[in-house]
Amino acid sequence: MHSLRNPRRSAAVGVAAVLTLLFGACSAPGASEKAADTPADAAAVSGSDQAGSASPGSTDPIKIAVVDAQSGQLSSLGAWESKGAKLAVDEWNKAGGVNGRQIQLDVFDDQGDPTVGTNIAKKIASEGYIAMIGTSESAVTLAMAPVLAEEKIPNITSGQSPALAELKTSFLFLNGPTSVTYDESLAKHIVDEKGIKKIAMISNNGGYGKGEHDAFLAALSARGVTPVADQVVTMEQKDFSAALTKIREANPDLIFIGSEEVEAGLIVKQARDLGITVPFAGAAPQGTPVYIDTAGAKNVEGTIVSSPYLSNETSDASKKFAEAYKAAYNETAELHGAKAYDGTNIFLTAMKTSNGATGKALADAVRATKYNGLLGDFAFDESGVGIFATSIGVIKDGKLVAAS
Repeated sequence: MHSLRNPRRSAAVGVAAVLTLLFGACSAPGASEKAADTPADAAAVSGSDQAGSASPGSTDPIKIAVVDAQSGQLSSLGAWESKGAKLAVDEWNKAGGVNGRQIQLDVFDDQGDPTVGTNIAKKIASEGYIAMIGTSESAVTLAMAPVLAEEKIPNITSGQSPALAELKTSFLFLNGPTSVTYDESLAKHIVDEKGIKKIAMISNNGGYGKGEHDAFLAALSARGVTPVADQVVTMEQKDFSAALTKIREANPDLIFIGSEEVEAGLIVKQARDLGITVPFAGAAPQGTPVYIDTAGAKNVEGTIVSSPYLSNETSDASKKFAEAYKAAYNETAELHGAKAYDGTNIFLTAMKTSNGATGKALADAVRATKYNGLLGDFAFDESGVGIFATSIGVIKDGKLVAAS
């Protein structure tokens, strides 16, 4: 089996290297009957447009691209997403594929760079990919979206910036909530339920960080709460002492973090080194092993997390997914892999029920899909958002558990 991690390539080449996970193109006898056993078949779909469907009887593989950072600081996101997507594809291919056609899943490394991502969007359009999973980086997805819309390639992203939903393109879907949902739930728990109002904020200036900053600030403002400190850092920053010193001087009772896993972990570690002892709070990144490992389990104790997928123990479906993920990769599943698994199953379900539609017809089929997934019940609105709820967890003894 090929590794899912690519070495870094120079941005000058325009696109990163492709790791190809290529399955057989021919379907097994009885494939259409076997496909009914896949997890995605719980979906109920109606009203899809058949225009753009593949030629009747085609046995060519269905080409889907996974585009994420497979190198650099955000590579953990890409690894989780590509593994979640591959797990779903493997299950469908084992059950006969989609209407007798196997799925070909190819992984591209966008390096977390919007320019590289845009070039990859043009590449997959020219090479016959009919759908894209990714990216998990909001800024890269925002850069790719106009190209994918022009080329009529449906895209389901793990990004959560509200700016993604604001595009309202027919071809962009989110496999999780936006920051608005994450941070409204977080503010409700912190302010309304816990009564904490002396809150400091630190976020970065990237697509994800800006979305988190604005959404959490809006949720606080709606409750008449003004942050005692509001620090913005860069995505590339490694030394946060100046920002954290200002936060320490403000003497908050809690610190909100709006940044990705590694940076958030570094912020917490440096905060503890400066003698800051109050708990932290945040969204999806703060619930990951990378955040915990980067900061240190002792340092993140008590972190409050808003997430649509708190653990692998929340349902029979999550337990089954976690077991399959562990068997495939010898790793513990988490939110990002679950999101990609859901998103890929939604795409494949839409392809099946639309009889292999492509382009706008496939996008319409995705929008019509109602899917009971690991993150909840998906029902897409006109902005491409399908999930509108999160739960609140807290890190105890190095693990994310449901908050009491």
